[in-house]
Amino acid sequence: MNIMTFEGHKAKIDYDPEIDMFRGEILGLNGGADFYGKTPDELRLEFKKSLKIFLDVCKEKGIEPYKEYSGKFNLRIPPKLHAEIASKASAEGKSLNQWIVETIEQIVHAH
Repeated sequence: MNIMTFEGHKAKIDYDPEIDMFRGEILGLNGGADFYGKTPDELRLEFKKSLKIFLDVCKEKGIEPYKEYSGKFNLRIPPKLHAEIASKASAEGKSLNQWIVETIEQIVHAH
Protein backbone atom coordinates (compact mmCIF):
# COMPACT_ATOMS: atom_id res chain seq x y z
CA MET A 1 0.00 0.00 0.00
CA ASN A 2 1.33 3.44 -0.88
CA ILE A 3 0.81 6.05 1.83
CA MET A 4 1.47 9.78 1.53
CA THR A 5 1.65 11.93 4.67
CA PHE A 6 0.94 15.64 5.04
CA GLU A 7 0.96 17.37 8.46
CA GLY A 8 0.15 14.11 10.25
CA HIS A 9 -2.65 13.16 7.87
CA LYS A 10 -2.30 10.02 5.77
CA ALA A 11 -3.66 9.25 2.32
CA LYS A 12 -3.75 5.99 0.42
CA ILE A 13 -2.39 6.41 -3.12
CA ASP A 14 -3.50 4.26 -6.08
CA TYR A 15 -2.96 4.51 -9.81
CA ASP A 16 -6.09 4.94 -11.96
CA PRO A 17 -5.27 3.68 -15.47
CA GLU A 18 -8.56 4.95 -16.90
CA ILE A 19 -7.53 8.57 -16.41
CA ASP A 20 -3.75 7.97 -16.28
CA MET A 21 -3.42 9.70 -12.90
CA PHE A 22 -2.72 8.83 -9.30
CA ARG A 23 -5.64 9.05 -6.87
CA GLY A 24 -5.26 9.81 -3.21
CA GLU A 25 -7.86 9.12 -0.54
CA ILE A 26 -7.36 10.86 2.81
CA LEU A 27 -7.74 8.35 5.65
CA GLY A 28 -9.36 8.80 9.06
CA LEU A 29 -11.80 11.52 8.04
CA ASN A 30 -15.48 11.58 8.87
CA GLY A 31 -16.35 11.64 5.17
CA GLY A 32 -14.68 11.28 1.82
CA ALA A 33 -11.88 13.48 0.59
CA ASP A 34 -9.84 12.50 -2.43
CA PHE A 35 -7.45 14.15 -4.87
CA TYR A 36 -5.65 13.43 -8.14
CA GLY A 37 -2.26 14.17 -9.65
CA LYS A 38 0.15 13.00 -12.33
CA THR A 39 3.33 13.46 -10.27
CA PRO A 40 4.24 13.18 -6.57
CA ASP A 41 4.60 16.98 -6.35
CA GLU A 42 1.18 17.49 -7.92
CA LEU A 43 -0.30 14.88 -5.56
CA ARG A 44 1.16 16.65 -2.50
CA LEU A 45 -0.26 20.00 -3.65
CA GLU A 46 -3.70 18.49 -4.32
CA PHE A 47 -3.58 16.60 -0.99
CA LYS A 48 -3.03 19.89 0.82
CA LYS A 49 -5.85 21.62 -1.10
CA SER A 50 -8.34 18.76 -0.64
CA LEU A 51 -7.63 18.52 3.10
CA LYS A 52 -8.02 22.27 3.59
CA ILE A 53 -11.33 22.32 1.73
CA PHE A 54 -12.63 19.33 3.71
CA LEU A 55 -11.61 20.86 7.07
CA ASP A 56 -13.04 24.29 6.11
CA VAL A 57 -16.40 22.78 5.11
CA CYS A 58 -16.55 20.76 8.35
CA LYS A 59 -15.80 23.87 10.41
CA GLU A 60 -18.38 25.90 8.50
CA LYS A 61 -21.06 23.23 9.05
CA GLY A 62 -20.06 22.38 12.63
CA ILE A 63 -19.16 18.80 11.73
CA GLU A 64 -16.43 16.81 13.48
CA PRO A 65 -13.91 16.17 10.68
CA TYR A 66 -12.30 13.04 12.11
CA LYS A 67 -13.70 9.56 12.68
CA GLU A 68 -13.99 8.63 16.32
CA TYR A 69 -12.82 5.20 17.45
CA SER A 70 -13.93 3.49 20.66
CA GLY A 71 -10.73 1.51 21.08
CA LYS A 72 -12.68 -1.74 21.03
CA PHE A 73 -13.19 -4.25 18.23
CA ASN A 74 -14.04 -7.92 17.99
CA LEU A 75 -11.54 -10.29 16.48
CA ARG A 76 -12.15 -13.89 15.50
CA ILE A 77 -9.12 -16.14 15.27
CA PRO A 78 -8.61 -19.89 15.10
CA PRO A 79 -8.60 -21.57 18.55
CA LYS A 80 -5.07 -22.91 18.01
CA LEU A 81 -3.75 -19.39 17.35
CA HIS A 82 -5.65 -18.10 20.39
CA ALA A 83 -3.91 -20.72 22.54
CA GLU A 84 -0.49 -19.84 21.10
CA ILE A 85 -1.01 -16.13 21.75
CA ALA A 86 -2.24 -16.79 25.28
CA SER A 87 0.87 -18.89 25.96
CA LYS A 88 3.22 -16.18 24.67
CA ALA A 89 1.45 -13.50 26.72
CA SER A 90 1.57 -15.64 29.85
CA ALA A 91 5.25 -16.43 29.32
CA GLU A 92 5.96 -12.69 29.20
CA GLY A 93 3.83 -12.04 32.30
CA LYS A 94 1.30 -10.01 30.35
CA SER A 95 -2.42 -10.16 29.84
CA LEU A 96 -3.65 -11.32 26.46
CA ASN A 97 -4.92 -7.81 25.70
CA GLN A 98 -1.65 -6.14 26.73
CA TRP A 99 0.43 -8.56 24.64
CA ILE A 100 -1.76 -8.06 21.55
CA VAL A 101 -1.74 -4.26 21.87
CA GLU A 102 2.05 -4.18 22.22
CA THR A 103 2.49 -6.55 19.26
CA ILE A 104 0.18 -4.51 17.03
CA GLU A 105 1.93 -1.27 18.05
CA GLN A 106 5.31 -2.76 17.08
CA ILE A 107 3.99 -3.78 13.68
CA VAL A 108 2.21 -0.48 12.97
CA HIS A 109 5.11 1.70 14.07
CA ALA A 110 7.73 -0.39 12.25
CA HIS A 111 6.53 0.96 8.89
